[in-house]
Amino acid sequence: MKLLLLFLLPFSLQAAEPLNLSLPTDNRAIFDGKPEDFYMWVPRSSGKAWTAGQYGFVRNLVNTDGDGVIATKFHEGLDIKPMKRDSSSRPLDIVSTIAAGKVVHTSPSSGASNYGKYVVVEHNWGYGPFFSLYAHLSEITVTKGQRLLGGSPLGKMGYTGAGINRERAHLHLELNLLTSSKFDDWHEAVYKGKSPHGPYNGMNLIGIDIASLFLAQRNNPDLTIPAFLSGATPYFKVTVNRDAPLEIVSRYPWLKKGDHKTPSTSWEISFTDSGIPLSVVPSNRAVKKPTISYVRTTRSKHSYYTRKRLIGDGRQATLSKSGLSFIALFTNSHSK
Repeated sequence: MKLLLLFLLPFSLQAAEPLNLSLPTDNRAIFDGKPEDFYMWVPRSSGKAWTAGQYGFVRNLVNTDGDGVIATKFHEGLDIKPMKRDSSSRPLDIVSTIAAGKVVHTSPSSGASNYGKYVVVEHNWGYGPFFSLYAHLSEITVTKGQRLLGGSPLGKMGYTGAGINRERAHLHLELNLLTSSKFDDWHEAVYKGKSPHGPYNGMNLIGIDIASLFLAQRNNPDLTIPAFLSGATPYFKVTVNRDAPLEIVSRYPWLKKGDHKTPSTSWEISFTDSGIPLSVVPSNRAVKKPTISYVRTTRSKHSYYTRKRLIGDGRQATLSKSGLSFIALFTNSHSK
């Protein structure tokens, strides 16, 4: 299926550079069919849940009327267990970049973010920039602007940041799209202050399922990220006024679907449940504000499945306050 999807993509994407992804530590249990040895556990009343270290909606279990027990809190990346510890149980694992790229952000302060000490590396495989993030480090050994080969060391695993201790020391790894280059303006408008991390604040980074990408690349070394994401189905679609071209489409042109050259009234943007954009399509539907034009039918609250960005249930949904704020960031409408 992935090979067929890749074949159907434009030639420019087929000719893109290979990902050449490598795991960031010596822990390779994800490739050995032993996920319980790869993911760091999260404590639950029932015990230590390694499943909560995965990407996706894996935390905060809720017993719903329609869908039984579901996890409602989204985890943007992977929590990877250490392979080595010293006599005081501090992790010794060296953390390396997953692919060649440039260091665009380092945060050496343990308390400046929930990520603790973290590094962001920019990668460009020919279809827009992607950003890997390495969090909870004890040490950072690279500097902003430094170019790295794939597998180059950038720090040491630790347990800095919120909600983590020495026992649960791990590397939190993400691979992200960038939402907006005007994040600072949005942050100023919403939070009345500047972010110390600029555009590399986690709120401006949209994480994709990097574990599945690692596994898919093993089966298809020529896989591109647009081809990988083309297998996803939308959870909701939002129609917004077409006041101007969308910045994110310029950054990621593979999001374009339909005729973007002919004038239209609005844009219809498709998103996964977690907020990954899948397409931007011209529309002639007139809307006064961002409006849900499609939502997947569920038997319980849409807020459970969408990081609280949607409210309603069944076939009915509207954007919550946080959902409107997300769309404002996504479309840069906060600056208009």
